Amino acid sequence: MKNTLIAPSVLAADFANLQRDIEMINNSEADWFHIDIMDGVFVPNISFGMPVLEAITKHTKKTVDVHLMIVDPDRYIKTFAALGANILSVHYEACPHLHRTIQGIKAEGMKAGVVLNPHTSVDLLEDVINDIDLVCIMSVNPGFGGQSFIENTYAKVEKLKAMILRKNASTIIEIDGGVTDKNAAQLVTAGADVLVAGNYVFRAENPTETIAHLKKISRF
Repeated sequence: MKNTLIAPSVLAADFANLQRDIEMINNSEADWFHIDIMDGVFVPNISFGMPVLEAITKHTKKTVDVHLMIVDPDRYIKTFAALGANILSVHYEACPHLHRTIQGIKAEGMKAGVVLNPHTSVDLLEDVINDIDLVCIMSVNPGFGGQSFIENTYAKVEKLKAMILRKNASTIIEIDGGVTDKNAAQLVTAGADVLVAGNYVFRAENPTETIAHLKKISRF
């Protein structure tokens, strides 16, 4: 049976009740915390800074999956390791020396992820797929929560999964953006291993039950 991982996106949490929402994730069936760091340059939005991330990681009891939507992420690799990130994902589009960035993340004891924007082809990862622990496919344009899911994502996941198998890589596939109970099963069937869910979880009447439901329908 495939145990798909569920990673609620803290970007969609209630910032005025952040500790409450962190405890909710800790006590739910969720597997990871997904934390978006935005700089207002790489994407047209600004999210958490270092002090907020530090405050969050003091209370997390699960894997902390940090998604950097920033320019020149190499400058901050050591900082994010010190702040408690377990997985650090950088955008392909922001890294002119991607292999070096991946090695830098691993050197700090974190797992290395690479994120692809909707327009970026999975073929571009052919030469580094064996060095990457996780590939995150954006199923919306990065920067804001609550966007509609891009249907081409399924084909993209299938293509990436085929490459991973062909290269005998151990890379896992994460989907970020517009994930709900309407597309979760199809994404897992296509090859997804981790589902990031933001508004679908935090706008629900009962987020804990919503996470459990997502976990259940993603289990094959």
